[in-house]
Amino acid sequence: MKSLLIIVLLSTAAAINAGAQGCVAIKSTGGMCTMDHADMASEGGGGSKWLFNANNRYYNSYKHFVGKDEQEQRVEAGTQVINHAYTLDLAISRILNSRWLLSADVPIISNTRSSLYEHGGTGRHTTSSFGLGDIRVSASYWLLDPAKSKRFNVQLGLGLKLATGDYRYTDRFYTSTGSITGPVDQSIQLGDGGTGITTEVNAFYNVSRGFGMYINFYYLINPRETNGTSTARGGTPSASAIANGSDVMSVPDQLMLRGGFNYSVKHWMFSAGLRNECLPVHDLIGGSLGFRRPGYIISFEPGVTYSFKKFNLYAYVPVAITRNRTQSMADKITTANTGKYTQGDAAFADYATNVGISFRF
Repeated sequence: MKSLLIIVLLSTAAAINAGAQGCVAIKSTGGMCTMDHADMASEGGGGSKWLFNANNRYYNSYKHFVGKDEQEQRVEAGTQVINHAYTLDLAISRILNSRWLLSADVPIISNTRSSLYEHGGTGRHTTSSFGLGDIRVSASYWLLDPAKSKRFNVQLGLGLKLATGDYRYTDRFYTSTGSITGPVDQSIQLGDGGTGITTEVNAFYNVSRGFGMYINFYYLINPRETNGTSTARGGTPSASAIANGSDVMSVPDQLMLRGGFNYSVKHWMFSAGLRNECLPVHDLIGGSLGFRRPGYIISFEPGVTYSFKKFNLYAYVPVAITRNRTQSMADKITTANTGKYTQGDAAFADYATNVGISFRF
């Protein structure tokens, strides 16, 4: 029982650090340790009251897609955008009792972006960003008493995503007349500039002593429509960008859904499932204008955890199955204005790595 709950805890920690593996700019929303069990926090029993998780996420995106069609010619011609993205999520959780849990997550982000088109098209140059991302705080609650419901349970979570990450981070861009300073691409900005509402649903079902199933759902509601950050990289926005609203960056919602199976034997726990990370075209609350690269990536996600008495080591590697850069609102406006179908592209990674450690104390 406890081993399954530990691995669901860790898989949630690895999963909610969404990154979408590329130019679809889903920001890190935290490697939260949200799932645990009453046995670890029994009142008066000396159980663990605190959880700490450090999750390391990295990916390299360079394959461009329009819809589900890969633009292989970009790599062949050497014109592809190459993003290297690393996030260290430091999450601390306080177990109040057998049902309630309070959590806070602090992401530290380091990104680089190499391209030609952002630098006049004559030479490849790199922009980068480093610093604090958007901090998240949340409260979680088990619907059923964990001490009595050991085969099945559902946990609900509600929180705030704070606009602590720099969403106007700047670097140098190169043009035919020299260099200029401007905001870096949306995909490597440290934050999105919005205060959002986070919602979570986490559930497990024990089929047998060592075998079970899990499901995690996460949705970030970002009511703010745009954050005012220019997309012109220090230059003047084009007339077409102004016409379709993509001259400033959007503050999009985010979605993550995953589910699969766990199997534990002694200190080892293995999992396998599917993961869907999505940046929607339309937000639930507020407008959806501004520049965004909406899309989704569906991945096969294997994972392994080794458990010690008070801490656990884990690794999860979601491998892309389907990548889809969907038509944005700006694309739709351009299509309506010109009568010519328009759909932008985005670069995706083949896989991402999540490696971390979790302590109970």
